[in-house]
Parts: sequence; C-alpha cells; structure tokens
Amino acid sequence: MQTLLFIYPRSETGKFKRATACLRQIMTGLTVLLACGFSCLSSNLTIAGEGMYTPSQLPLIRKELKRAGLKLNPRKLDDLTAHPMGAVVSLGGCSASFVSPQGLVVTNHHCARGSVQFNSTAENNYLENGFVAKTFEDELQAAPGSRIYVTEEIRDVTEAVLAGTSGSMSGIGRQKLIESNRKALIAQCEKQAGYRCQVASFFGGAEYQLIKRLEIKDVRIAYAPADSVGKYGGDIDNWMWPRHTGDFAFYRAYVGADGSSKDYAKDNVPYKPKHFLNVSARGLHEKDFVMVAGYPGSTARYTRASQVEYYFNYAYPTFVSLLNDWIDTIEQAAPEGSDARVKYESRLASLNNYEKNLRGQIAGAKKARLLSRRKARETELNKWIATNLKEPARLKAIENYDQLVQESAIANKQRFWYQNVTRASMLSTAIQLYRLSVEKQKPDAEREPGFQKRDLDFIREGLQALERRYDPAVDKAQLELFLLRYLQQNTDTQSAESRIAELDKALGLPEPGEPIDRERLTKKIDRLYQGTQLGSTAKRLELMSAPRAELDKSNDTMIKLAAALYSANKRLEDAQKDRQGRYALLEPKYMNALIAYQKSLGKTTYPDANGTLRITFGHVVGAEPKDGLRYLPFTTLEGILEKDTGIEPFNAPTKMLESIRQKRYGPYALDAINSVPVNFLSDLDTTGGNSGSPTLNAKGELVGLLFDGTLESVNADWDMNPDITRSIHVDSRFMLWTMRFVDDANHLIKEMTIVDG
Repeated sequence: MQTLLFIYPRSETGKFKRATACLRQIMTGLTVLLACGFSCLSSNLTIAGEGMYTPSQLPLIRKELKRAGLKLNPRKLDDLTAHPMGAVVSLGGCSASFVSPQGLVVTNHHCARGSVQFNSTAENNYLENGFVAKTFEDELQAAPGSRIYVTEEIRDVTEAVLAGTSGSMSGIGRQKLIESNRKALIAQCEKQAGYRCQVASFFGGAEYQLIKRLEIKDVRIAYAPADSVGKYGGDIDNWMWPRHTGDFAFYRAYVGADGSSKDYAKDNVPYKPKHFLNVSARGLHEKDFVMVAGYPGSTARYTRASQVEYYFNYAYPTFVSLLNDWIDTIEQAAPEGSDARVKYESRLASLNNYEKNLRGQIAGAKKARLLSRRKARETELNKWIATNLKEPARLKAIENYDQLVQESAIANKQRFWYQNVTRASMLSTAIQLYRLSVEKQKPDAEREPGFQKRDLDFIREGLQALERRYDPAVDKAQLELFLLRYLQQNTDTQSAESRIAELDKALGLPEPGEPIDRERLTKKIDRLYQGTQLGSTAKRLELMSAPRAELDKSNDTMIKLAAALYSANKRLEDAQKDRQGRYALLEPKYMNALIAYQKSLGKTTYPDANGTLRITFGHVVGAEPKDGLRYLPFTTLEGILEKDTGIEPFNAPTKMLESIRQKRYGPYALDAINSVPVNFLSDLDTTGGNSGSPTLNAKGELVGLLFDGTLESVNADWDMNPDITRSIHVDSRFMLWTMRFVDDANHLIKEMTIVDG
C-alpha cells in the first residue's frame, strides 16, 4: 500500500519534501552560474527506471521515451489539457484517472477505502461485503472532504513569491513575506470559480510554481470490491512480493447541471471529462514499456547527512515503537466486530502500513550504508566547491545550512511527544476550533494558511467526517497512551526543555522526576471527555462560527484545554516559521552547488517529489533483490488459491475461488503464464502519493494501477537503487476479470472503452 500515513511530528517536513521543478544550470569550463529552469537539463537524463519528471521536463526526454518504447508522439505528453495527461487527476493524497465520458474515475481500493469505511456500519459493512452501484442513483457519497483535482496549468512564479525578500531579513520576516506573496497569487488564481490553486516550492525555495486545478467537490463511490479482494493479503503481504491484491475501486465525479463545480446535491450530473483513458484487455508482457503519471508525495534524495541521522537514528525508530503501541491501543479499545472497529479500520490500515514502511526504511538505510554515503558525498562536494567554484561564501552558506538542520533536529526531538499528544481527535478538534476563532478576527488575507475562507469547507467537512471516525472510548485510550509516553520520555530534569508548561499546568501533570500516577491520569482524562460536547457533530459545526470571546468563556473541558495551549502552540509555530525562513535563504545555495557538482560527474539532479504531477517510465521486469531470490514479473490467479486459507486476510470470495478452479479466464489470460495476471512488477520510480496512478502502455492505454512497492524499495525515498527498486501494479486484466466474473460490474465495463488490440 503506497499511500503512506504522513504522521511525522509536525516539524520542518516541508524542508524534506522539495523539488518538482529543476534549477537552470549553465557550466562553461569551471564557472557555474546561478541555477535557473528546466531548459538546461537536457543532457544526462537517466533512461527509464529512475527519475520523476515534471511536465516541464518532458520535452527534454522525448528521445529517451521513444528509445524506451513509447509509441505515442511524445509531444502529446507535454500538454496537460490533451490526451492522455488530461485524464490524470489527483485525489489529494492519491492519484487517479478518468476512464469514461461519464466521469468514471479509477483509483486504488485503499485510496477509496476511507469513503467505503465512512459509509459502513457493523450491520451494513461495505468493507466486508464490497459495494457495486447498479445505477447512478445508487452511488454513495464519498467521505466528507473528498475531492478530484484536474491540473490544467503550471507556471513559474518564483519572482513574484520572492518579491521584497532580502538576505538581511529575519527568518520569520522572510517566511511571512513569502507566505503573503503565495496567498496573493492563490487568491488571484481562485477568482475563477471552481478552481483550487496552489503554489509549490521546489528545491527548498529556489523556484516556485503556480498550479491551477479544477476542483470537483461531488465525489461518489461507484464500485469498490470487498476487502477480501481489494485488501487481499492485508498487512502480511503489504510491501511484499509475490502479491495477489485487487487494489482498485471506482469513483464518479459529479458537477452542477451547468457543468460547474458544486457541492454534493442529488440533482448534480456526472462530469464529462475532456479526456479519458482507454482500458486495455490485452495487457502487457515482460519487458514491455510502461509509464505512470501521478502525484508522488515526497522523496528526500538530496538531504544532508545530519537529516538522515535524525530520521534513521531517532525519528523513525521512536515512531515505530509508538506505532506498535498505538495499534495495540486501538485494537483493544475497539474489539473485532464492533462499530468502533469499523470506524477505526481506515486508521488501523494506515498505521500498520506506515509501521511496516518505516521498518523497511530503517533496514534499507542500514544495508545501503546511507548515512556514511551521504557523509562521503558532502565531503566530496565541499572539496569540489573549494577547487572549482572558489567561493568561500558558498561553503559558509552550506555550513550555516548544516547548523540550521541540526537546530531543527533538536527542536523536533523536543516537541515530538507533545505534538503526538495533540493527535487525539477531540483535543485536535478543540485546538482547530479555537485557532479558527482567533484567525477569524483578522482580514482574510492575513489569516494563517488553513484558516482562510477558502479553507472553511475543508474544516467543516473534517468535522463532519468525525461522525464515522470517532469513538470516545477509543479516543480516550489514544490520548492516555500519548500522555503516558510524553511523561515517560520526559521524566528527569535534564529533559525539562521537552515539557510544555501550559500542558503540564492545565492537566496538573507531575513534574519531571516525579512518579506517574496512572490511576490519577486516567481520572483526569475521563473528566476531559465527560466535560466536552465536541463528540456531537452539530456542536462542532456550531462552534465554527463562535467568536474567540465566547470560546474563552466556555466551560467545555476540551475547549478550555485548547485555549490554555494556544500560547504554546503559537510559540512553537513561530519558532518553526523562523527556521523555515532561514531554510528558504540557505537551502537554494546548497542545492545550486549540488546540481553543479553532480553535473560535473555526468549526473542529473532530477527533482525530488513534492505532490505535484510527474511522469516516470520504464519496463515490466522482475528482480533479484538478494542472493538466491528471484521475483518473477507477474503473479497469477492460481497464486490466490495457493495463499487462500479462508481466514482473513487470505479469504478470497467463494465466487472468485470457484472461477479460478474452473479456469474461467475469459479473454483476459496471458499465454506466457497460462493464467490471468493479477499483479505485475516494473522498475518505475514511484513513492507514496503515486497510489492509484494509471499505468500506461506504449500507446497510452490503461494497463493497470500502481499501488505499492517491494519492501526492498521503500528506502528509495532517500536513495534509489534501480537494480532492486520495484513498483507493484494491479493488472487491468485482473480488474476486468474481477468485475465480470466476481462482482457483476459488467455495466461499468460497458461504460468504458475496452481495447484488446
């Protein structure tokens, strides 16, 4: 499951999520000019396997695409409003694509699973039984906050974002000005109704791009297989090969009768996309060309050694420990078969997914000697700068950048446990509502991002979504876990700087060094939940409009706690903004030098992923991740039979098992494997956020969906090895086979354009 739950402590994670647009670089002899745009990066581009290319880079890799096997005119890929790129969409955390003229959207099952869970109860459990809408009227409204975004335009706005900044500004002053400039650009872009715009930062603030996206608000579930198909193998098979998971589902996009973006309404009509993908029933063979277009979340291939050290020596191991306790806590508080368990199924899946990913990251970094290799790269980079650039100021800037990285790591450690405390749903909700009351006192342009008028729908929908994602007993157990870990990790006077005085005072927590009275802590938490009305959806929505003065007088225990924590949260936020502003000054200087250095070695510094539209291409290919182990490129229907025990997570539907035993392959078999392919491997460069990305063949037809990577591949977020990094896709032939022979979704097959030539 590639869609990771990004639940790092709220830290300078933005500093590790850079990249999408490249820097212009020009070398003449040993003279390296300042970085500029993509146009100069035409040489040394990696041919297939490695690299997540932005739309701006596609003209530069046309020859490489043709050599790799693309049969389309590569120029068609340059135009975001043409086929096939015009069919690729974002779900805001996952990727997807249009596959019919009536707004049918295909994505991963695990991307739609939260919406399926939202509509499920213990008595009517669509997670367990699956869901197929036979008519438009039967389709279910997706979870509140669900969106489909269609990227229509990308343009460089670096000059406008950095206007007015100078090297002499304070960090927080620089950050606030950049933030203000970005908000102004977004406001101008969103004057056209129905659009949601963003300004994305590349290479730590060296470039900025304005991305204009059509926002479709009415999203409905058309079809989702049962978990016994879409989640077959569960956490046991997650990140593993061989895989036999039907990780696909279908949404449908709806708009107003006039074609404009509208909130959910019964009289809305299916959206008619300008472009949609044909679906291949012929599929692929080993070594065939494939490409993926989607919205990868983040990679960190240019981070410094001290950042690597912080994450792999502290943040990741510490969070793995917490995740295991967190999972146990939810499972104990929400027993199997209870309505509470249904409410927390999506959260549990995300936590399990992330825990396994982090263990893979840690093991991969150790095996690849990531830290020592980063240190070696930095040593060589410094030598190269001193010899070739002869710019002492550049080395000094990088030295200051490293000091800032170390400062950030210390700050992250100090607030790690406190910010986990604020993850509990009721406390998090109270903090959000209180902050909204503060921000509403300001003119809209001066409000913090996330609290402007453009954000109110998302806040409202998030508050509504809690209706099916909150249980007081479970939330109480989570808060108790977080508070215990906060206290246990900060038990002596030396760790006092990690304590938050406002939290300690508000809850009457023991001083560092004092014993923890578990019974007393439990009673305090009980009183918090007994004294709050935030469990009521109506009350949460009512408080969205409450002024700060009213909340300051509130007797609601959670609101009172949020008010008491406001100054601490603001203090931490301002300190983080100051660091972000200093990053925005120093990080581009490091990246410019690194780009020039790698070019001198014949390497291209392709952009890190940052949630914006990318294309990666390669081939269907197996792997040999370690001695004596070989991964074949395809798995088969018979593999489902081999794994099936009848017990979750290896409990395929009876109808599926019977069809496999009868070898009812239909037109979907691959002769080379004498079966219907279920999943396949490729050497594509992908990461979390790519989940649901359409996998296209040489003609631009849909041949599958990317949904995962092998465990050996997860460390590619930091350090990709093309020899062993593999992406996992669900084959379009298995999707069609399941729809036809298992779930009676033939009406959707008829709606799509199926090609078999």
